[in-house]
Amino acid sequence: MSANSRKAKRLIQLPPYLFVEIDKAKRRAKEEGKPIIDLGIGDPDQGTPQPIVDALSKAAQDSKYHHYALDAGLPQLRRGIAGWMQQRYGVELNPQTEILPLIGSKEGISHLAWALLNPGDAALVPDPGYPLYANTTILAGAEPIAVPLKIENAFLPELDKIPDKAWERSPLMYLNYPNNPTGAACELGLFEEVVDRARKYGTLIAQDAAYSEMCYDGYRAPSILQVPGAKETAIEFHSFSKTFNMTGWRLGWVCGNAEALAALGQMKSNVDSGIFEVVQLAGLEALALGESFIEQSCVAYARRRNCLVQGLRAQGWDAPNPKATFYVWVPVPKGLGSSAEVAKLLLDKADLVVTPGNGFGKFGEGYIRFALTVEETLLEKAVERLAGVEEIAQCFGERQVG
Repeated sequence: MSANSRKAKRLIQLPPYLFVEIDKAKRRAKEEGKPIIDLGIGDPDQGTPQPIVDALSKAAQDSKYHHYALDAGLPQLRRGIAGWMQQRYGVELNPQTEILPLIGSKEGISHLAWALLNPGDAALVPDPGYPLYANTTILAGAEPIAVPLKIENAFLPELDKIPDKAWERSPLMYLNYPNNPTGAACELGLFEEVVDRARKYGTLIAQDAAYSEMCYDGYRAPSILQVPGAKETAIEFHSFSKTFNMTGWRLGWVCGNAEALAALGQMKSNVDSGIFEVVQLAGLEALALGESFIEQSCVAYARRRNCLVQGLRAQGWDAPNPKATFYVWVPVPKGLGSSAEVAKLLLDKADLVVTPGNGFGKFGEGYIRFALTVEETLLEKAVERLAGVEEIAQCFGERQVG
């Protein structure tokens, strides 16, 4: 019996999930006793703020929260999200019909394809992009159509180059700004153009705003729902994970178009039993923290960004200075090999875990992604290790510093 004989065809079509493969390589290296510095998966290294932990601990003592949760989320959490969106963006939302709490935004994005796409449909997917967008499209029996994000256009989609037939086949388009993996930021004007196109073709825009609060140098990420009339054709995903260091808590929300949220809610009611209410109450506490915690977090990440970027540039790397996210998307030096080969080289020769760009799509080839989720001292050590890799020194010649 073959290894794939018990797998559904939809699973066989999927590539190996990028972050699982990275984790396997990292575990093997650690088992060999290597002093790994992990700049791969974007998982904040700082703990969840204590008021959030205390809120969870207190609620967990109350047995009334030990039962099945409401599929639509606690009313007070939905109201809290509505207040946060109003304060942050000036966006008014109906807590009952235009907000849906999620077991992490990844869960909601995954189920969205099942809720909206039929076999034979297509979805417009950013490339490079978070692998989930293409993979869940495939799992739903639809076809992901790549929308290239290129450096010459600041890693923004060139909407004029998307063929009419692609728009017409695609009930769904994914956006992600601030962008993973490129760190690209956009202004409200991009969202205005996208909403205009979506109205023309009847496409729903799913904007993934997981990194909306991780902004530097005076930049503030906009919401697609700030565009007048956007709720007619757009939804936006938000996450507690990156903003409040709650990756393991699994809590997020989606807001916007009520019809799409109703379809997603129907899908969810058939596959999950809601979010543990104790976690929802902790999320409500997170929303009440205010701007100070987020500002402190952004200051820390900006220092880390500067540390890594300056160190890379001193060695000759063409490292950008992103205005958002905690990623640095760096072109692979010429002559050093593919992105996967470079990632393997850095693991083997420098005990560094980075993410190869080809794992984010065809147009991610030629790049590697560094995550800023370790302390500055470790970033400094990572830069020192890079300087000691002979193959890199040969690429940069005299520019390489020891």
